Amino acid sequence: MTKPVIVFVGSVYPGQFGGLCDYLRKSGVAETYFLTTPGHRARNVDRGAHILAFQPDGKIVGEQSYYYSAKVERSARIGRGVLNALREFQSKKKIDVVVSHSLFGAPHFLYDEIDAAIISYIEFPSYQAHGWDPAYPPDLAQRMADKNTEMLNFHQAVRSDLVICPSHHAKQMFPRALQGNIEVQLEGFDFETNSHAARAKASDAPFTIGFAARDLSSAKGFDTYMGLVSQLIDQKVEARFIALGGAGVTTYGYEEQWVKREHNGAIANFCEHLKSVYPQAGEAVEFAGTLPYEEYTQRIADIDLFLYPLKYGVANWGLVEILGRGACVIAPDSGYPTELIIDDVNGCLLPNEDAAWISAIKALMEDPDRRKRYGAAARIMSIQHHSYAAVTPRYMQLFRKAMQNRKMRSPS
Repeated sequence: MTKPVIVFVGSVYPGQFGGLCDYLRKSGVAETYFLTTPGHRARNVDRGAHILAFQPDGKIVGEQSYYYSAKVERSARIGRGVLNALREFQSKKKIDVVVSHSLFGAPHFLYDEIDAAIISYIEFPSYQAHGWDPAYPPDLAQRMADKNTEMLNFHQAVRSDLVICPSHHAKQMFPRALQGNIEVQLEGFDFETNSHAARAKASDAPFTIGFAARDLSSAKGFDTYMGLVSQLIDQKVEARFIALGGAGVTTYGYEEQWVKREHNGAIANFCEHLKSVYPQAGEAVEFAGTLPYEEYTQRIADIDLFLYPLKYGVANWGLVEILGRGACVIAPDSGYPTELIIDDVNGCLLPNEDAAWISAIKALMEDPDRRKRYGAAARIMSIQHHSYAAVTPRYMQLFRKAMQNRKMRSPS
């Protein structure tokens, strides 16, 4: 069978699908290319000639001309550049499938304009569907801007030959009428990189309870983590506490904007706000910030127990990374984590009750054998289900399905 020619599109490389693109190419199952912005191509040109560039039609970083349609406008600038680049590509080689990020690869200008099946990757349709903490609500302007983004994603769900989203939880956020064209598949992961590089934790090191996410946000439950740490301190639990992740960065909610409105600039970000709400935890928690990947993997190895009290989310790569490196994790018994964790097999799932979490933390602190069992199962199951080798057959099936869907839509 002839290898399909697949072009992944995203304004950031490696970013979304960069690793999968490289793996499919190296393993020989597909002829793949990655179309990204000139800056990202220049920074990664040593990784191969299959990394190509498109030129956005204007700036895509910073404010756009109209607040309420800023993301749609940015996507249009991306989409115009992507269309030009793909037309040029097709003048030299036939493309079978284009896989585009719904916002950072923006495929909506490609429909009826290129000769290829179009797959849109949509993480979730809107913040309204995703949810946010009612303690930190969006203002009217933010709610209006969100509607335009939802409109763009719904359009892609209708017009694309296939839509991929990262979890069943995410798929359920779409209207039922659109779900028939949506397939669930999480991106693959490279669990081998630095997997044996971490030094062994010192035997006399204190028991460490950690939190890890790209952002120290409400959606990821960082406020819950700080509250739990405060209670553990009150109860004289002896442990080291560490938080891995960025403060003041873009989040999947509106808490950073709420902090600015509520404190009128007197407090820098949500993390600083939580330090003022939970002063004991603010003093006790070590805030490591964002780290180079090698150091991040070492920090994971140093943490005995991870708390992942996710509130809102559709696919948290950080959680998959932690599980794939054999960590012991407590997570909620609702939402996306239930698609990754089987309670008392590769982790612990709990209801959203502080008392239950405190009790489980104390029990796991006293049970190293159970922590080890959870971690070993977490690593094995992650490799079996989420490594690049594991997800490749499913992705190839989805690519062929998109090609067939396009053929049925345009039989001529």
